[in-house]
Amino acid sequence: MNIVEKSINIFGKYISYLIPLMTLLMIVVIVSRYFFGIGQTGLQELVMYFHALIFLGCAGYAFNEDEHVRVDIFYREASVKYKNFINLILGIIFLLPVTFVIAFYSIELIAMSWKIQETSTEAGGLGYVFIQKTFIFLFPLTLFAAFVNQLIKIIWK
Repeated sequence: MNIVEKSINIFGKYISYLIPLMTLLMIVVIVSRYFFGIGQTGLQELVMYFHALIFLGCAGYAFNEDEHVRVDIFYREASVKYKNFINLILGIIFLLPVTFVIAFYSIELIAMSWKIQETSTEAGGLGYVFIQKTFIFLFPLTLFAAFVNQLIKIIWK
């Protein structure tokens, strides 16, 4: 296992540990709202922050573990060599351009959010929207690292 794969796995596993905490927080929000009539805007936004971190931070981990969603009607019964070839070609055609576009356009958005120290527009919301927007950059970063790891596995096997 190379250092890129280890980094992706460690990062993805640690972030995925937030799923039970996010679920518990959402239960608290629901119970407090519907049983006690108390709105928890800050807690609800924290759940959204966790969701963003989990989804965007674990995308590369899911890709690395070959657990991502795809329609594999023709792909399922194919040989490993064919699967590697398809993954490589489609990664170059689709994955790399998408990751570069998202990374390129998110930099300005994130920088502006940090510059103005963007806060929630909701009453009682969290004042750290700029941190949540920073999670956007995790998506192309982890996916690119996972693709590089796949290249290392396929080409330099």
